[in-house]
Amino acid sequence: MNKKPALPGSPLRKNYVLDTNVLLHDPRALFQFKDNNVIIPIYVVEEIDKFKRDPSELGRNARQVSRDLDKFREEGGSLTDGVELQGGGALRVMFTQKELPKQFLNSALVDNRILALAADLKEREPETRLVFVTKDINLRIRADALGLPVQDYENDKIQDAEIYMGVREVDVARSDIDSFYAHGELALPEGVPVCPNEFALLKDRESQNHTALSKFNATKGKFVPLHKSLKEGAWGLRPRNKEQSFALDLLLNDEIKLVTIVGKAGTGKTLLAIAAGLQKTMEEQVFQKMLVSRPVFPLGKDIGYLPGSVEDKLNPWMQPIYDNVEFLMGLSRADKKAGRSYRELVDLGLVAIEPLTYIRGRSIPNQYMIIDEAQNLTPHEVKTIITRVGDNTKIVLTGDPYQIDNPYVDSTNNGLVHVVNKFKNEKLAGHITLTKGERSALAELASNLL
Repeated sequence: MNKKPALPGSPLRKNYVLDTNVLLHDPRALFQFKDNNVIIPIYVVEEIDKFKRDPSELGRNARQVSRDLDKFREEGGSLTDGVELQGGGALRVMFTQKELPKQFLNSALVDNRILALAADLKEREPETRLVFVTKDINLRIRADALGLPVQDYENDKIQDAEIYMGVREVDVARSDIDSFYAHGELALPEGVPVCPNEFALLKDRESQNHTALSKFNATKGKFVPLHKSLKEGAWGLRPRNKEQSFALDLLLNDEIKLVTIVGKAGTGKTLLAIAAGLQKTMEEQVFQKMLVSRPVFPLGKDIGYLPGSVEDKLNPWMQPIYDNVEFLMGLSRADKKAGRSYRELVDLGLVAIEPLTYIRGRSIPNQYMIIDEAQNLTPHEVKTIITRVGDNTKIVLTGDPYQIDNPYVDSTNNGLVHVVNKFKNEKLAGHITLTKGERSALAELASNLL
């Protein structure tokens, strides 16, 4: 940071007024506006102060924003006059005496005070274009009613409307497919944009029935066949469609350390991941333990505090994991009556089913990690989780970006989509999107119709 204050007004710059939710969502937002001016209303600072003791990610973000602002104050001078940002813009903390029109009923509301400051700044510095940035939809509407240019904070949103699928169709000559089956590889056709570990359905240009399933090996620069063991499946579970075959190929490949699986309800995301984890942990003994976890978010209205120990409290949230493990164990009704359950694997130290609450600060080596319902995580939380990975650990993230229970993320800026977008060009990562439901005919119909 430079101690020389930057001039607040410039016709080439914009004044970005940030709402509280922007900084709570991304504390690095202060540094994301290049050479433009960043304006923090004093009312935002007061709101952030209310979150600083919160043990959640919101609290961590609030404390980080406070530390950054204080550092600017110490090293750059007066925040009221403006301190220079690294990109060349200025950071200011401001307040206003301006009142909103009478139609805005309660002028004491924090949101209204923030809007009043933005309107005041627009009038005082007409030579510099003002933009009000907030993630609150209703506040954007109210700002627009005041004639304020407004936008959502989109620094962490994916640019493409559709998520990367992890698979494509490639038209080739009949001789190319014959050569692929004969030699076990095929050079990448010219002009085909493909990512490392991306799957391809090689299709004969002349006959749609002459095809081959393949995966792009970035090291060789060629398409190669899928894993030979897929015919046997994983832990007795065999793939039911080509996307599930692609998923198992990634899950069983020890060279791929990060796997992301996206799909709607009933496509087999979690079941395939757990089956592969049991195969690699218990059968092949590549990993010491399988660790399965998921964020804790209620569907609909929360029922309040649950009685009992930590394990008792977590049972309702982790029950889908328990169900999948017991299904793969092949437990009959008689076995369950006799007291057999997933606890057998837990007691043997081969499986751990935990919440994500206490993962910060840990180092997790030699484990097969599965993070279920990862769409409910923020990009910061996903970073915290993946950076816990130690030597010889594989991590699998599963989820559906269109079934989000976390009110602070959406289908374009959640942690799962963030990882898919950032890692799609990395050799140690692989992704697949599952499209066909296999739970039941009714579940598939409900996913498509409702």
